[in-house]
Amino acid sequence: MAWKPETDPFIAKQYGENNLTGKRICKKSLQRSLGLPGKSDALLGMICRLTSQKGVDLVEKIFDELMERNLQMVLLGTGESRYEQFFTSAARRFPEKFAARIGFDEALAHQIEAGADIFLMPSLYEPCGLNQMFSLKYGTIPLVRAVGGLKDTVDDYDPEKRTGTGFVFGPYEPQALLETIERALRVFKDKRAWTAIRRQAMSMDFSWDRSAKLYSALYQELAP
Repeated sequence: MAWKPETDPFIAKQYGENNLTGKRICKKSLQRSLGLPGKSDALLGMICRLTSQKGVDLVEKIFDELMERNLQMVLLGTGESRYEQFFTSAARRFPEKFAARIGFDEALAHQIEAGADIFLMPSLYEPCGLNQMFSLKYGTIPLVRAVGGLKDTVDDYDPEKRTGTGFVFGPYEPQALLETIERALRVFKDKRAWTAIRRQAMSMDFSWDRSAKLYSALYQELAP
């Protein structure tokens, strides 16, 4: 199934870069379907295998602190039993702030990409990564660690220049992740800045058409 918010059949309302009304409808629909209150707080999404490679150990270590912030969070995934048990228990402890679905659900994956405001990918390593590119297309701002394909595809937000497409941190440490989430939440409060970063993200092009043009330009430059 193609990942395009303009044509995605799984989401509550299709939308695009120049009409974000559907994005707000998708957020409310996701909150309702997962039993979360329909608040305007930032909604964080995470879809991954529940293993340390995906950085879920960092999320586990800061989880209670996260729940003290003005945010909600949804998680979809399956993996190591200790993480499945942790997040299942966390959903019971914080029913108005956190929802977890253990398993694979393609429709819900699309709905999280469309409904969340911020997408977490704090990976220990990530040779390529796809969800950060899906998130960019859906205007769901990726928050990633500066590693592998995440570093190559997400530009850290610069508040002075108001450039960038996401939020990037370096050290594989819980505090670094928490500080970056807090930085993203501060920008989220500035609706004008958030709309701008969202549109910058959605304008990114990772298609093969773009790659082919770059390869063609390189070959022409190297040709005698």
